[in-house]
Amino acid sequence: SGRVRVGVGRAYLFCTSRPPQNALFGMGNPLLDICAVVDKDFLDKYGLKPNDQILAEEKHKEMFEEIVKKFKAEYHAGGATQNSVKVAQWMIQEPHKVATFFGCIGKDKFGKILKEKAEEAHVDAHYYEQSEEPTGTCAACITGDNRSLVANLAAANCYKKEKHLDLEENWKLVEKAQVYYIAGFFLTVSLESILKVAKHASENNKIFCLNLSAPFICEFFKEALMKVMPYVDILFGNETEAAAFARERGFETEDIEEIAKKAQSLPKENKKRQRIVVFTQGKEGTVMTKGDKVETFPVLEINQSKIVDTNGAGDAFVGGFLSQLVQDKTFEQCIRAGHYAANVIIRHAGCTFPEKPDFQ
Repeated sequence: SGRVRVGVGRAYLFCTSRPPQNALFGMGNPLLDICAVVDKDFLDKYGLKPNDQILAEEKHKEMFEEIVKKFKAEYHAGGATQNSVKVAQWMIQEPHKVATFFGCIGKDKFGKILKEKAEEAHVDAHYYEQSEEPTGTCAACITGDNRSLVANLAAANCYKKEKHLDLEENWKLVEKAQVYYIAGFFLTVSLESILKVAKHASENNKIFCLNLSAPFICEFFKEALMKVMPYVDILFGNETEAAAFARERGFETEDIEEIAKKAQSLPKENKKRQRIVVFTQGKEGTVMTKGDKVETFPVLEINQSKIVDTNGAGDAFVGGFLSQLVQDKTFEQCIRAGHYAANVIIRHAGCTFPEKPDFQ
């Protein structure tokens, strides 16, 4: 689609090529985030590290009630993959529903909120709804710049390939996509669903992206992770996840550029695309492999006092990156958009954003 501007008898054509609907596909754990600024005593009581992501255990059950009673909690639609596709859609703006999202929710109040929030964000969400388990939640315990995430997957853990992904009308949406993104968190839920999507992308020379997501994924779900790795065209992670991945793979280095290179050279199915590895490092520069080089891109400066909540910064970075990737922009432009989106998100509570982006 192009706009024509007529001036002095000449027509100037501005090519504003927009990605088609459903060009970006995401699948993951849809969670309702319960965000609150807490104190060190609260973290200690439940054995939480200030900056971590874990799955809820029995000992955390009461925590979800206490955080709401004791602190000023806010509810936001969350889940890593859903956050990222939502940010990508926000960056793209038009058309609506460029981003598709699959995941499992309960038939309850929280599930209804997630459906409404996805609609408000113009994401084409197709949830598998079941009544055995309630909609999943994630407690985001914020102290200063840090956030400790405790996810109670509940319904999110019930996603079934044969009950949802395999259905003809759903699989058609997968086939429509050009770019696929799944956070590593989903490896704990449905490896067979991830592999089906990843193989489809690889066989059709489309782009499949995966996020390491958390140290525990690299440590305790490494077999599942390595089954998917041959299909990964773009691997995302942060510095802590990169270090955990390197330890588990026996890379014998703590140098983030070296880790990126070694991750890049792991076996790959689709030889037409060289794997790209992108590691963020908070306020330090973002590292990206390019050919046989590794480049570092500085993040945007921000005054400490402007930072409201760093929860969701990593998801937002990926969302910004994907918004340009799906429009065939350069990887440098993808990183710039990622940094822009993360910079916006950390000024707001939860993974929320203003009405329109201001990104050129």
